[in-house]
Amino acid sequence: MDVPVRLEGFHALKHALRFGAEILAAEGDLGDLPDRLAPDVAERMRALVRGGGDVVATARRPAVDVAAMLAAPGPVVLLENPRHLGNLGACVRVAAAAGAAGVLTTGDRDPWHPEALRGSAGLHFAVPVARVDGVPAARDRPLVAIDPDGDGDAPIPAQAMLAFGSERHGLSCALLAAADARVRIPMRPGVSSLNLATAVAAVLYGGRLREG
Repeated sequence: MDVPVRLEGFHALKHALRFGAEILAAEGDLGDLPDRLAPDVAERMRALVRGGGDVVATARRPAVDVAAMLAAPGPVVLLENPRHLGNLGACVRVAAAAGAAGVLTTGDRDPWHPEALRGSAGLHFAVPVARVDGVPAARDRPLVAIDPDGDGDAPIPAQAMLAFGSERHGLSCALLAAADARVRIPMRPGVSSLNLATAVAAVLYGGRLREG
């Protein structure tokens, strides 16, 4: 997809460079941050960035092959109709850290919006991220709904497509009906929900611990 995206802040640019983004333009005052926090890309960063003020860059948005994502090893995170772009970006950051195969979103929010990129600290370039019209069919990839009424002890398959709803509305009835399994995140009585990115982290890392 030949569309530029906006990167705001040093860490977003650092991660974009580290994971192979094509930077189209960059400006800002780097100071000694590259040497202290990103020595692996410090030379490239200094060659790119001009001017002063806050670090801002534009990068080419990569095309995402959803079929290839679904065929790759590791879980896929599916965010159904996320509303808060900062939370969406934080989910991408968690997915990248946990080694997920990719992040898919439904709904009208662009997962590559600058606010989402700020929330991920540029880690959109470390993991495939795409918006889809609905739940994609994926051979050998069970759809697991993360739902308060699910099973708190059920194992999570390594190749699951993990569906998360919004904090306010949860998952839709249609997605719950289509799910192969429903899994609950165990929580203390009286606690009604977790932040979306926290829920994604709990499942990705909790699932990894169960498999081990």
